[in-house]
Amino acid sequence: MKKIGVIGLGMLGNAVALHLLDSNFKVTAYNRTKEKTIQLKEKGALIVESPKEVADNSELVIIVVKDANAVKQISFEKNGIIEGKHKKLIVADMSTISPEESKNIAKKFQDYGVNKLDIPVMGGPNVAITGDLVMMASGDEESFKLCKQVFNTIANKVFFLGESGVAHSVKLAMNLQITMLALALSEGITLVKKSNVDPKIFLEILNSTYFKTGMSEKKAYKMIDGKYDPTFTLSNLKKDISTMTDTARSLGIKLPMISKAEEIYENAINEGLGDIDYTGIIEYLKKINE
Repeated sequence: MKKIGVIGLGMLGNAVALHLLDSNFKVTAYNRTKEKTIQLKEKGALIVESPKEVADNSELVIIVVKDANAVKQISFEKNGIIEGKHKKLIVADMSTISPEESKNIAKKFQDYGVNKLDIPVMGGPNVAITGDLVMMASGDEESFKLCKQVFNTIANKVFFLGESGVAHSVKLAMNLQITMLALALSEGITLVKKSNVDPKIFLEILNSTYFKTGMSEKKAYKMIDGKYDPTFTLSNLKKDISTMTDTARSLGIKLPMISKAEEIYENAINEGLGDIDYTGIIEYLKKINE
């Protein structure tokens, strides 16, 4: 399998496509906003005018778009993926959507004779560009095996988790961890600063213990310095948090902390912080403590 399509060239999609090109795959790409295709075109990707044309030219189509509605639009509406279907086509969705939506979309693809996989990932564009993502996959196992070489190029760890939808459940649980870590660090930094303690001392102590994380060792220092170059925007995380709370309701379970986090992130967006990195949630704490 050498002909790969990528639909959705945001920060993550663009980095995945660039790495595939660097790994000698033939990449066909589509993005609604043409400006985001320039770098890929310069690197040798075929840029086309519709998702249909991506499917026409690909054995595997990777979708990296905002939400389930966007997945359905580029898949099933006019000039969508399904209009370019062919015998070898497999579709893999890297977007973060609800498990239930994923199952419904997979079933609709199956009605057209196309197998769809879930392949959400952990890690931003900075690790996607080197193929060091962590991938959670679910869906048709035979299709997964056919795509395994491609997935091993995109990610340094790939976990096959079973039936359609399961990978998205795990992805939501992973993004729940990110949400809580960003809030915990923000509140910890805020607390020590108000206590006239250098927050870098707080981080040095934290990172000397069992409770350190990749976020506390790296992004937390940028949070102290007010640097929020987005690898994953605050508004995108808020979208995923809402998917978590919706999924919890559909499962009949209560997740009180993520429900509170949804409120906090919504307030932060209303304060104009949506386009910065999600760790910029600390700026919201600054605002309410002025």
